[in-house]
Amino acid sequence: MELNPLYETIITDLLENQYAVCDAFFSEEAVQIMRAELDQKYETSEFKKSAIGQNSDEIIKEEIRGDYIFWLNEEDKNEASETFFHQINDFVAYINATCYLGISNKEFHYAIYPEGTFYKRHLDVFKNDTRRKLSIVCYLNDENWQPEFGGELVIYKPEEEIKIYPLKGRVVIFESQLLEHEVKPVQRKRFSITGWLKTS
Repeated sequence: MELNPLYETIITDLLENQYAVCDAFFSEEAVQIMRAELDQKYETSEFKKSAIGQNSDEIIKEEIRGDYIFWLNEEDKNEASETFFHQINDFVAYINATCYLGISNKEFHYAIYPEGTFYKRHLDVFKNDTRRKLSIVCYLNDENWQPEFGGELVIYKPEEEIKIYPLKGRVVIFESQLLEHEVKPVQRKRFSITGWLKTS
């Protein structure tokens, strides 16, 4: 397999820090295409209030998380879906071949955080389901996101707290089972694609 310098940097960061931040994972054009579809789905009221828990245990708790989501389907043959999953599948093939992670499944959704909402500190795995290995967030916000807009991702490590601002096109990848994290309250709408790479 041909060496991919971008993916190698991500892998190195994951091995050393359990997380990676990449501002060039998707092209600017790809980000525009995905944001346009998010806007279209939002305008036609296809988002739903997010919940916590799994399957029959799902409950909506606004004191814990306040975002709205729309699940993506890789089988949808539209430009945004094909653009997103083409890049994700390329990355999965690379890390499976080089790191032997055994990633065989994935799940992603668009997420919108209305003004004043947040997601309290949590871990991206369920008590009875540990298949999630890598969490991925791609930010689709407007240009020039400022710190005062809030909405930063905070990753908690034993020795430090890492603040990552949701700049347009930025991708954050981290180990789902190791790193607790939260989304701080947002002062304006915050847009992203969020999801997980999973084993069987």
